[in-house]
Amino acid sequence: MSLNKVIIMGNLTNNLEIKHTPSGKVLCSFAIANNNVYMKNNERVDEVSYFNIEVWGIIAENCFKYLTKGSGVIVEGRLKQDRWEKDGKAHSHVKIVADTVRFLPKRQKQNAGPDSPVPLSESPAEEVVVVSSPADEAWAE
Repeated sequence: MSLNKVIIMGNLTNNLEIKHTPSGKVLCSFAIANNNVYMKNNERVDEVSYFNIEVWGIIAENCFKYLTKGSGVIVEGRLKQDRWEKDGKAHSHVKIVADTVRFLPKRQKQNAGPDSPVPLSESPAEEVVVVSSPADEAWAE
């Protein structure tokens, strides 16, 4: 038995891509940036990591409809490694296949000082939660 579970929060780094399989299944792909701040030698270090996300079905349709570059999300899912060979050389890529994507409220920009809090915009304060069953669907039937 093994465990493969990821929960990560970040902001979309680009607009989403949507594709349809020949069988009509929907796939949405996007990337998020996750920030980690820590102290090293009494200095603040900002570390940014980027993760590719893959979403299927109705959750993919809703992500494509409501999310744009800069949107904040919390993604729950699992890691998946794709492997292929090109020009006789082995390659691999790890991505997150999402089971759940929570849309975070957008923040409103304001011309305040650096220590002023940034209030939430007029959008609903509640998170929009889109849930789907785990999917690892192939392109071909």
